[in-house]
Amino acid sequence: MSTTIEGGDAGTGAGPDTPPAAPRKKFEFPGPITMLAIVMIVVWLVALAVPSGVFRHDADGAPIPGSFQHIPSPLTFWQRVQQLILAPVNGLYGIRDSVSGFVDTDALGHLFGSVGVVMFIMSLGVFLSVSFATHSLEVAVARLGERLRTRGWLLIVAIMLLFSVLGSTMGFSVETFGFYGLLIPLMLAMGFNRMVAAMTIIVGAMIGCAASTVNPFSIGVASGEAGVSIGDGIVLRIALWVVMTAVAITYVVRYALRVQRDPSRSLVGFETPDTEATDLAEENLEVTTEELRRLTGTQKWVLAITGFTFALMIFSVIPWSAIFGASTGPAEYELQHQTAAEPYWFELNWWFPQLTMLFVLAAIVVGVVARMGEKKLVSLITRGVGDMVGPAIVILLAQGVSVIMTNTQTIDTALNAMENLVSGASAGVFSILAMLVNIPLAFLIPSASGHATLAMPLLAPLGEFAGVNRALVITAWQMGHGLTMLVSPTNVVVAGGLAMAKVGYDRFVRFIWPLLLVLLVIAAAALGIGAALG
Repeated sequence: MSTTIEGGDAGTGAGPDTPPAAPRKKFEFPGPITMLAIVMIVVWLVALAVPSGVFRHDADGAPIPGSFQHIPSPLTFWQRVQQLILAPVNGLYGIRDSVSGFVDTDALGHLFGSVGVVMFIMSLGVFLSVSFATHSLEVAVARLGERLRTRGWLLIVAIMLLFSVLGSTMGFSVETFGFYGLLIPLMLAMGFNRMVAAMTIIVGAMIGCAASTVNPFSIGVASGEAGVSIGDGIVLRIALWVVMTAVAITYVVRYALRVQRDPSRSLVGFETPDTEATDLAEENLEVTTEELRRLTGTQKWVLAITGFTFALMIFSVIPWSAIFGASTGPAEYELQHQTAAEPYWFELNWWFPQLTMLFVLAAIVVGVVARMGEKKLVSLITRGVGDMVGPAIVILLAQGVSVIMTNTQTIDTALNAMENLVSGASAGVFSILAMLVNIPLAFLIPSASGHATLAMPLLAPLGEFAGVNRALVITAWQMGHGLTMLVSPTNVVVAGGLAMAKVGYDRFVRFIWPLLLVLLVIAAAALGIGAALG
């Protein structure tokens, strides 16, 4: 005979008034700001255990192979704690001392922090806030999305191909921040999701940077440090660019079509275009169905201003002389955006200060054309800046990681470990190892020009001992750095882009890791074949 307890669950003793047990809360991956803060703390803890060390440098500032020596830590434990606390501040506007190399807000030297990038994305927020208030972009996006809904994949291919070409030839990456406000609502209108929009931008630009051909800020610097022409090894680099770009575009388009057919297979969920438009421009006037069918004269002017502004941005940052002149030598992308080549007469050589004011002035022009009052325009400008505070914090935290490694003088220790790992390897093994050992270095040194300046003087002569020509060593280094930048949270293009697109880093990793694995295999095979052919 079974025994039951009346009014309760058998065997539990729970009465009718007993509240149900609270469901166990599932683990949620931290947001981008929390994640970058955790990464910064982890790097700081690792730096505590890594001994400090330095290489001697030649007259050009390049490390001399075999000259590494350990040194006492330049910082006490309390000073290291201070470095952790001040890392976000130094990551924003820290100055790198021209003599000691130490990064601090009171140093004398050149800007190391990312305040230029932060101001740039805030100006983008201003422009998008003002432009979306006119509803011109909403109407244009709705109409374009309606026309391209069955052919949206062609737009993905075109955008990714364009960004890949620009990335491969001139390192076009941070400038892509300007396209999120345009592409996200457009992708949603075509039945895709935020992941598709973010990957169209991030993967498109970063695959081009990874497979750089004549990019003066990576290949140009590396060639100068290795003492070879920028054209050496270009056949292999072009072949890699073609194959890797085709694989990346196919991968993103395949995912896009899959989620368009079956929204339940989306990694990030779906939002309607109307929701997205509300997020981007919280205007207190609703757009009627009639207004979505036609563009007014004012809205056409706003679209013309938008098109001109983005076209001018792209034209103004391209280093035409460095690309067509195929020059090598010192160059810096993230900070000064300068190359060794003499600029052509038509080059503007703009960078973050000029781009920031370009979008601010364009926003004001839109406000004037749309006949907004002063109070409304200022309110929209303020709102636009506020919309970008989250991505700005992510960017300065990512730069703060580099500050910690620089000030604790542990980067040279990592370089020495790289030097020891590849020494004495055979040609085929060396070419692949040269790619792999630069992966952790790229995580710590996101700047391609900075990474090349430190790594190539050590790798190039070691490659000769292994029977690997210097051009192939450059390609191996570029593969290691570029493919790491495709996924690294210390890369502001990835961290900032995901924050702007509101895509979680965990979801991004789930999406990108199969593609990254395929690209690594392709790169390793190409390097192995290149080493075998000499």
